[in-house]
Amino acid sequence: MADSIRVLFLADTHLGFDLPVRPRVPRRRRGHDFLANYATALAPALAGEVDLVVHGGDIFDAPQVHASVGYQALEPLRRVANAGVPVFVVPGNHERSAIPHEHFLAHPLVHVFDRPRTFTLHVRGATLALAGFPYERRGVRALFPELISASGWRAGTATQSLLCVHHCVEGARVGPADFTFRYAPDVIRGADIPAGFAAVLSGHIHRHQVLTRDLAGRPLAAPVLYPGSIERTALAEMGERKGYMLLQLPATAGEAGPAATWEFRELPARPMLVRELPAAGCSGAELERALRDIVASVPTDAVLAIRVGGPLAAEQLRVLSAPNLRTFVPDSMNIDIQAEWPGRMERFKKARDARKH
Repeated sequence: MADSIRVLFLADTHLGFDLPVRPRVPRRRRGHDFLANYATALAPALAGEVDLVVHGGDIFDAPQVHASVGYQALEPLRRVANAGVPVFVVPGNHERSAIPHEHFLAHPLVHVFDRPRTFTLHVRGATLALAGFPYERRGVRALFPELISASGWRAGTATQSLLCVHHCVEGARVGPADFTFRYAPDVIRGADIPAGFAAVLSGHIHRHQVLTRDLAGRPLAAPVLYPGSIERTALAEMGERKGYMLLQLPATAGEAGPAATWEFRELPARPMLVRELPAAGCSGAELERALRDIVASVPTDAVLAIRVGGPLAAEQLRVLSAPNLRTFVPDSMNIDIQAEWPGRMERFKKARDARKH
């Protein structure tokens, strides 16, 4: 489009993930990967390449974070605003629908959907309406039309409109088995998306995807865009690309062609791998050789999960201990040993029984 409104859309940054303020164990922390990709995703805004930024929710990985984590997460958005680029933020479910340390966001160009509301922005000679609401925990399926009404948005009152949320829309898929969200109380009906929006911008789903039809195959009134998370947070995401999106909206109402176009920009997510390691019948030396072979066969910056099968003897436990692993696992690698640790289930049962009394 010759003259268009340019939007940078990111979501599910989950800052604070594996980023303790006072770590007890000296090892590589994945939290720095998230911060690095966060900075890369915001770089086009700081370079003046877009007209506004929308964060689709779950800035943080937890509802309560240390002030230093709050500053690292929110100050970059304020720097974007200082560069003259308006920022719009949807509180997500990990934040329990409210942004912690919100004072770090204090800026006239930073706008938070702290309740159902509509913000109006004048850009490139056009009027852009951004309607939205924070993550709704009471069953958004039933409440969605009411929330749209409560936002104050009305079709036809702006050159372009965007709906900003942090929710599952039916048809969204996740996980290696392609689980599809359908009829649960926390899933929005595709048919309930009203006409008049150029696009629905949503966080919450960590896999990048664009929905254009409902479960019956009928076209949605507006495409639903999920940029996905900026890094892999769980093994279920290990095959997924990670990144953010850039949208273009016509600055003139009724312009021929699609109401919105978009592109996905991939971020350098670290490789995430799973390996199986049977332990039954292995001596400690044999187990260590097999473990070293696995570590040597994967990228040195991998996030590696090793599933050790079978009950473990004392000599095998020594091989799998953190001090021993640090002697040959590269400092650039994150490794997680998943095994049947002796006594762990007993401790869990005791703790569970104690809570009952």
